[in-house]
Amino acid sequence: MFRLIGLAVSIGLADSLNPSTIAPALYLATGQRAREQITEFSLAVFAVNLVCGAAVALGPGQLILSLVPHPERDVRYSLEIVAGLAMLVAGALLWRHRGRLADRSLPQVDPHGRSGRFLGATISLVEFPTAFPYFAVIAAVVASGLGPTRQLVLLLIYNICFVIPLIAIIATLVFAGDSAQRVLNTARNFLQRNWPTLLAVLAFAAGFFVVFLGATGLASHAHGGLGRAARRLHHIVTHPLGGK
Repeated sequence: MFRLIGLAVSIGLADSLNPSTIAPALYLATGQRAREQITEFSLAVFAVNLVCGAAVALGPGQLILSLVPHPERDVRYSLEIVAGLAMLVAGALLWRHRGRLADRSLPQVDPHGRSGRFLGATISLVEFPTAFPYFAVIAAVVASGLGPTRQLVLLLIYNICFVIPLIAIIATLVFAGDSAQRVLNTARNFLQRNWPTLLAVLAFAAGFFVVFLGATGLASHAHGGLGRAARRLHHIVTHPLGGK
């Protein structure tokens, strides 16, 4: 279970630095009823992503699982490796084109227009079909063979990690007082210049971690010194508190 928690957290954090959600949130923070609008926006993003992910995992995912009720562990580990490699490729592409991407303007919205709730739900619904990191988490969760409740918990963890930057914006509005707008404007300018680099680094970190989980899982079946070393490493990562 901890292996999957690590996967959900690492990919969720890497995916959280998403200009499609952070940039509109920063613009909403400059409008009227900023705190209320950002809160509605964040809740809508969280709820729509969670519901869509659960619908896939507990719908088509459970249908596939019923056809293959006991997925081989090698299949699960292979899915993790594929997910990690996809993150590494995405990180490499972001790094290669970071200069050109940073020159593009961040997505803009009218902070005095549609409600935060409507905007968050719309963005999430439009983005969901291309949310490949999220689909990697869903695939690994479904292939785990865990019950529906535990699968929902894992999707919940991913989505909490995904909205952490939005929670940080809300916290800034609540606790920064009169300097909130200055802090958020600084954050937006920093994001404009550096989001491709930051996202690439997070994607690399998450990708290496997820590949490590899958690779040590596969190698743990080997005989000899390689198998023993892989089992030890895999156990350390998946049982950080020394559990068996």
